Amino acid sequence: QVQLVESGGGLVQPGGSLRLSCAVSGSTIGIYIMGWYRQAPGKQRELVAIVTSGGSTNYADSGKGRFTISRDNAKKTVYLQMNSLKPEDTAVYYCYADVGTAVGSRINYWGQGTQVTVSS
Repeated sequence: QVQLVESGGGLVQPGGSLRLSCAVSGSTIGIYIMGWYRQAPGKQRELVAIVTSGGSTNYADSGKGRFTISRDNAKKTVYLQMNSLKPEDTAVYYCYADVGTAVGSRINYWGQGTQVTVSS
């Protein structure tokens, strides 16, 4: 059974940094796109950043220049380095993985979410 386990959230002051990690456990044929989404109270879940298996990245405008997504394919882990954090970055951050199966299909998996709070 595939599971995504996130870590690294917490409370940080404005201007501070956090690094989120998400490890994929279980048997996988391949992991295509990995990424991070976030959901603030009263708002819809939104894309933060994604990275392909080849290392191509895409960022939401809100994080460009401040956030960096990366992945370690050998460890089946995706990271999100967040710098210059703002109060509006406060949200639950969810890890996402697009995983291949033995029968050739692809399944999307989500982590349980990790809270990021930016406040003084």
